Amino acid sequence: MKANTLLLRIVLLLLIPILFLYGIITAKEFLFPLFLALLFAYLLYPIVNFLDNKGFPRAISILLSILLALSVIGGIILVFYSQLNLLLEDYDAIKQQATENIEAFERTIIDTFGLKGNRIDGFLEAQVDTFFSSEGRGINRLFSATTGTISKLFLLPVYVFLFLFFRTKFAKFILKVVNENKRSEAVNTLRDISTVAARYMGGVTIVVLILCVLNSTGLSIIGVEYAILLGITSAFFNFIPYFGTLMGGAVPLLFVLLSSEQPLATGIQVVILFIIVQVTENNILTPMIVGGNVNINPFFVIVGLVAGAMVWGIAGMVVVIPMLAMARIIMSNSKKVHPFAYLLGPRRSSRTSIVKRLKGVFSQKKNG
Repeated sequence: MKANTLLLRIVLLLLIPILFLYGIITAKEFLFPLFLALLFAYLLYPIVNFLDNKGFPRAISILLSILLALSVIGGIILVFYSQLNLLLEDYDAIKQQATENIEAFERTIIDTFGLKGNRIDGFLEAQVDTFFSSEGRGINRLFSATTGTISKLFLLPVYVFLFLFFRTKFAKFILKVVNENKRSEAVNTLRDISTVAARYMGGVTIVVLILCVLNSTGLSIIGVEYAILLGITSAFFNFIPYFGTLMGGAVPLLFVLLSSEQPLATGIQVVILFIIVQVTENNILTPMIVGGNVNINPFFVIVGLVAGAMVWGIAGMVVVIPMLAMARIIMSNSKKVHPFAYLLGPRRSSRTSIVKRLKGVFSQKKNG
């Protein structure tokens, strides 16, 4: 009897996570807009709360906040697509230059390693030709995926409005569900989640907007064509922690290697630029603007990003870190699972960040 009970527990322990993963993968197209809308609701909450305190009705405060956010996003999209149209006008010239660069690269590889007659001869040209071909799947798949994602995100403003409008009702529902002796903990948990999520989303958004300017300016100085388009594209990858700058930098680097008349020299300059951007973002912008609002152990950040990518792709990498931060807050306010919150938390370090050192230097100069 005990053996059967133990076997049942083991089966349930294995089955429940499998069913959970299957469920969230299957319901990705439904769940991702909801999770993203929740994060945007936290992003806009400080603005909505400010307008509420000024005497605006709740619905008007929310609508004004959403319209402000949509105007900023719409402006970025307008600039992005105007630059994209310029790129499409030079489509044939870019394709021709990419083919020439690939042929030169193949000749270098063949001459250096003596691989003539191998399958590498003409292979890369065929791949580039397939990608750029109007009948190929490369660009068509890219644009169809982008269009499909945008069409699904049209529900975002509706979800954001409803989350913000019924936020009090949701909070009261949670307080009704928990026991009376746990309501103070629930209130603290809700308050902490709201504060951390709002600061994190606001900070990351400001960092991304700053990087749009930095990336575009740096690429323009280097002399890369369509610098604004590539700068905005690479900056938006910074919604993904740790790997965002590297993933974003790969986009202009690949474009330069394919379409530049001097791919090697320009590519080296692009690499140097994004190393500088990576150092600036990691050591100055993110600590100063985002701060330590997330407080997640880097090990679990990386594990979470890998798991998010496996489950939801890039979308999962975007939402997994704030969700981990919310989970940590919930665990830290519950005694039963508090050890898991400790495990998710960062290692306490005595080292001082660059930002703190800079502040210390400036304070010494003022005192001197």
